Amino acid sequence: MATNFGLLERAYEADALIPNCKVDLKQWERFEKEVRTTLNREQTSEDRPRYKVLFLGRHGQGVHNVAERRYGTAEWDLLLKIYWAAQEGDPIARWVDAHLTDLGVQQAQAVNAFWKLQFTEARTPAPESYYTSPMRRCLATANLTFANLDLLSPSTSTPPPPGDITAKEPSLYKPVVKELLREVNGVHTCDRRSSRSTLAAKFPNFTFEAGFAEHDELWTPDHRETNDEIDKRMKRLLDDIFTNDDSVFVSLTAHSGAICSLLRVLGHREFRLPTGAVIPVLVKAVTV
Repeated sequence: MATNFGLLERAYEADALIPNCKVDLKQWERFEKEVRTTLNREQTSEDRPRYKVLFLGRHGQGVHNVAERRYGTAEWDLLLKIYWAAQEGDPIARWVDAHLTDLGVQQAQAVNAFWKLQFTEARTPAPESYYTSPMRRCLATANLTFANLDLLSPSTSTPPPPGDITAKEPSLYKPVVKELLREVNGVHTCDRRSSRSTLAAKFPNFTFEAGFAEHDELWTPDHRETNDEIDKRMKRLLDDIFTNDDSVFVSLTAHSGAICSLLRVLGHREFRLPTGAVIPVLVKAVTV
């Protein structure tokens, strides 16, 4: 998370539609107008390019992150005799479907403070949809990130003028759990999710997507997903979101490996986000 999410000062085609826009509007407000009115203006065409801004957030530090640092990657992540990632824990901690550490909680709270600053000073639009991986550390991070925030997007904070095509419904935090958004899958027990009923009891404000199974049917103890396999999974996730969700600004709370895969699929250079970090990405989707 850089200053202003790294959004650079520049002119937009949509600036011409707004008198004194550079005086009256913040950079993020102008960018939002550009995405909604210029890039997404051909709303009636079935094969039109569609644009979304994805806020890709990594969960806060989990107990498994600490354990890997404790043993070192060679013993944690490689097929050695002592292969800690495949264990369910050690005498110090249990990391099946790893939960957040105290530092992980603090990192998510810091992201909450950053978003609050973006909303009030930079006028960044709030996400209209919120998706999370089904892992506990992601559900907890999403809740901590967006708790107690005014999620009414700046463009709807006042009644829009008649005919304003940028107007949209107020953004409310209604997170949805997406199975495909999970981390690189298999072998590592930290990536074996809890049952649906356990997650629902712990996080009652979350909605589970249709078809979400009670038990983890995807995790396997003897095969770790390859880059090609997770990239195909993330492509399916993106196809689903772009096909079934009309939201333009979308939050996804996930994992380092999952976010790297999303960026690869999008043709973006990879970023290994640290725990508790967020990167926004403007995406153009074309039907082929």
